Amino acid sequence: MGRPKFFTPAEVSAHNTVADMWVSFLGKVCDLTPLMEQHKGDALLLPIMECAGKDISSWFDPETKDLLQYVHPLTNCVRYYTPRGRFVHVPPAGPRSDWASVVGAPWWKDRRYQVGQLSAKTRWIRVINTLTSQEQRLQVCSEETLAEILQRYLRYNCHARSYTWKHHGRSLNMSLTLSENKVADDDQQLQQLRLDRDLFTSAILLHFNDDLTEN
Repeated sequence: MGRPKFFTPAEVSAHNTVADMWVSFLGKVCDLTPLMEQHKGDALLLPIMECAGKDISSWFDPETKDLLQYVHPLTNCVRYYTPRGRFVHVPPAGPRSDWASVVGAPWWKDRRYQVGQLSAKTRWIRVINTLTSQEQRLQVCSEETLAEILQRYLRYNCHARSYTWKHHGRSLNMSLTLSENKVADDDQQLQQLRLDRDLFTSAILLHFNDDLTEN
């Protein structure tokens, strides 16, 4: 298996409609659009739809990776804890003729919905084209390699592969992350010092290789 794709919270939040709905939980990013289509019109979708584009880790037990559970005070049965209301694949409180048991894994355990992982720490960088003096701010995932960050930057410069990426005069290893390339993340220190991190954003300089790639 290849490396998982990492997403920023902002990228997840952009998918916040029934026709294009993502959520994140326990570090996973899931595209629930097929689930919305499969159960279209079902009231049990409402609690999920209310959290479209958001992180719902609070619904889950980080140890079991399952929904939080509690013991019902009247029946003494273990039930899923769903304060927002029961949703798709959560069984009802008691026997019901209209309830069909889930065949296979519930959606929160079904790997088919997983599209990647949520970044544990995002950071901003400035990508400066030394040939044109154009500058672009990018929010990236700390887990991403420079090659993966390059993929983000291609929307602003489709010839980005024709440049050598440097920081403080050193050529960067595109197979390593920013931290592994000694590009420091000073967010925590800047916050402690109450300094504007926008004024101290790390800069990556792109030097043209005179080897223009095709679109």
